[in-house]
Amino acid sequence: MLEKFEGIIIRTTNYAETNKVLTIYSREHGKIALMARGARRPKSRFASSSQLFIFGTFVYQKSSGIGTLNQADIIDSFREVRSDLMLTAYAAYIVELLDKLTEDRSSNPYLFELLYQLLHHLNEGEDGEILLRIMETKMLTFSGSAPTLHQCARCGSTELPFNFSLKFGGAICRRCLVEDTYHLKVSPAVMKLLRLFQQLNPTRIGQISVKKETKAQLKEVLETYYQEHVGVYLKSKRFLDQMDKYL
Repeated sequence: MLEKFEGIIIRTTNYAETNKVLTIYSREHGKIALMARGARRPKSRFASSSQLFIFGTFVYQKSSGIGTLNQADIIDSFREVRSDLMLTAYAAYIVELLDKLTEDRSSNPYLFELLYQLLHHLNEGEDGEILLRIMETKMLTFSGSAPTLHQCARCGSTELPFNFSLKFGGAICRRCLVEDTYHLKVSPAVMKLLRLFQQLNPTRIGQISVKKETKAQLKEVLETYYQEHVGVYLKSKRFLDQMDKYL
């Protein structure tokens, strides 16, 4: 039986001498793996449509195990992303984070829309670093580790300004600072952006201008929070960190 769906390729794995296993994130099925037979051959009909980040329509043969790709048509190749090393690195981080924090065949139209919009805006030249921070903040919710950002994570106070507490998992007010001597001192702009990213509708993502020092604090907060509360290791992050040394 043949089935058809739209999706974005988030991982490719070589299989045997000529085949590829494509991991595709779709609106209908969530994350699904398909065998693309012969895709590694230069003249394969799947040569162009089986690449990382391709957004396309896929037709596959269902089976008791992994499905077999029957037809693939490209909707958007995100050409700019695929032709620029830094943009490719940002996109690789986005798809790897999604892959690590989602289960197979767990449908989530919201995450599909988030993935598409982030790749689209990256392709259109929006700030890749900010798009990564949006992705990181959003995925904390789906990992079950979302920080408390609209009130003090310890006492519930809404009195500003807040700093950030790894111990209590989110915002911490001035009165509670003594309870976490290792809290992160961050600017009000950082806390405001974290709250924005957490609530932002993916279809409303636009150009966001952020100062260099604010970006640095955002990265520190989210990087440290992931280490303490999520514990995922991403190969793409190591590459990005190496790239940052040369920027």
